[in-house]
Amino acid sequence: MRVDGGIGSDLRAAASQAQKAEGEGYDGVWSAETGHDPFLPLVIAAEHTERLELGTGIVVAFGRNPMTVANLGWDLNTYSEGRFLLGLGSQIKPHIEKRYSMPWSHPAPRMREFISAMRAIWDCWQNGTKLDFRGDFYSHTLMTPFFDPGPNEHGAPKVLLAAVGAGMTTVAGEVADGMLVHGFTTERYLREVTLPTIEAGLASSGRRRADFQLSYPAFVVTGDTEEQIRTAATGTRKQIAFYASTPAYRPVLELHGWGDLQVELNTLSKRGEWDEMGRRIDDAVLDAFAVTGTPEEIPGLLNQRFGDLVDRISLYMPGGSGGHDVAPRILAGLKQI
Repeated sequence: MRVDGGIGSDLRAAASQAQKAEGEGYDGVWSAETGHDPFLPLVIAAEHTERLELGTGIVVAFGRNPMTVANLGWDLNTYSEGRFLLGLGSQIKPHIEKRYSMPWSHPAPRMREFISAMRAIWDCWQNGTKLDFRGDFYSHTLMTPFFDPGPNEHGAPKVLLAAVGAGMTTVAGEVADGMLVHGFTTERYLREVTLPTIEAGLASSGRRRADFQLSYPAFVVTGDTEEQIRTAATGTRKQIAFYASTPAYRPVLELHGWGDLQVELNTLSKRGEWDEMGRRIDDAVLDAFAVTGTPEEIPGLLNQRFGDLVDRISLYMPGGSGGHDVAPRILAGLKQI
């Protein structure tokens, strides 16, 4: 199981952050697309590291087109000498239409085409095949030598797709090299819903689970004192409540018999009662979504829950950790396991 960290969007700090992560022993870092472009910090990180894998977690696919993302992915994988992981996500309709001014329709089929189109473009560049991709959403039929970067000794980057619902999860199994699991996912949901859906997609594309990477950001509640752990738990309850108020995530709650909690939390969110939302996350819900313990206990607990489930894991600590040395201690414990 690989252990990943993160890298911020401040380009001035990208080199030092990446070097620190590599020195501490992380296997990879993820760069998010929020207020800044997610690719640029990874270019700097690639220049200043040697073994660290570098991923976008995520880049908004539908705010772009397959050709532009194929170019960026190709160049970053070349420059990083095969260490780039292209993490893609769909975002939601209001952002695609109102923020990016791009079309929205049938997200799962569109994403299947998006990734398939990129693979056709990469095959053209790597193997000289004629570019002739024609789909319902994307069409790429022109590639002249002037715009062809030519073969890349490291090939195309691995594509990991962020998914929540069954449709996008199936697409991940069909056409991606891995999946970025949402943090609002329990061990039970992974075992009973996510993995069977992925395996059905893999079977339809003639692949095996060993060909696929599952990356999971695990909620962690930790600290060196009871007070630190209580503080971390309070912040984590609020974050879980925020996700749980979203209708799209209700199936996770329903699997545990907590479907009505989504309506309750959604009502409170519309009133802006964020603290009260956190208080509605009782110990049973917290324990289902988060691993709680001291920094020395967390590695074993994570391995017990997810060691046979996921291929990559990162530490999601929205409630804080109680100290700057906590994450390295957990990382060291995971490395020992």
